[in-house]
Amino acid sequence: MVDMVLDARNVVGESIVHDERNAALCWVDIVGRRIHRLALPSGELQCWDTPEIVTSIGLAADGGAVIGMAKTVARFDFAGTITPFAEVEPDLPGNRLNEGVVAPDGSFWVGTMQNNIAPDGSPEDVTASTGRLYRVTPDGAVTPLSDDRFGITNTMVWTDDGRLITADTMENALYSYNIGPGGSLGDRRTVLAGFERGLPDGSCIDADGFIWNCRVVGGACLIRIAPDGRVDRVVDLPCSWPTSCAFGGADLSTLYVTSARFTMDADHLAANPQEGGLFALDVGVKGLPSHRFG
Repeated sequence: MVDMVLDARNVVGESIVHDERNAALCWVDIVGRRIHRLALPSGELQCWDTPEIVTSIGLAADGGAVIGMAKTVARFDFAGTITPFAEVEPDLPGNRLNEGVVAPDGSFWVGTMQNNIAPDGSPEDVTASTGRLYRVTPDGAVTPLSDDRFGITNTMVWTDDGRLITADTMENALYSYNIGPGGSLGDRRTVLAGFERGLPDGSCIDADGFIWNCRVVGGACLIRIAPDGRVDRVVDLPCSWPTSCAFGGADLSTLYVTSARFTMDADHLAANPQEGGLFALDVGVKGLPSHRFG
């Protein structure tokens, strides 16, 4: 059973992460330019507006957060103060940041893509694969991780055997990379390609080492992917664009899912007001704690 925890009506809810210290969920609305934090015991919601698009969020060791914005990575203190400390691809004004996740070593890994959001928040087409993956450290150093280019960077999950699982939404594919010194990526292998429902967006990993992937652009489901690439399970959702997922709750046994209403017309939204909501479901397995920046 899937429950709508919050009628968030996010334009593009994304990058959900569980904060075990504060028993809360944190996520962003990219186009809505807002950071959210929901207290799980009480249901109290806090929101902070941002001066530009905010594309991702990760928890920091100091109790704050690290966020990706249009071109910069910044610190956020959950009091409203945003302090940029790194710039990504300053020589590529047509690109923006997209996915961003804190890695096991405490750095922040971010992906870029051709900007698909107009100044008024309306969608624009992605016409070229100009995205790339980067590692950002607390001192502001930005290091490219491979020469591979992506249409839309999504999903960053680290496996126990030292590999990164990532996705290119435009290619409808998830990939596995070996992680070398400094995070350098090599030995790319295709984990899953061409799955017929939607396209891959954000993912998380469970305690059994299986990947949970949100299927955006009409997929209306989550898929659980075994380490060997087999689709182990398909879970239908009451939203057509699920975007990111994270295990949360006291024992990490609830899977939370953000969603989007980007590109949907007024008639569809009138008939489906739950689009852009925050959902929760019990999938019978537990997750793993999130990493912290720094």
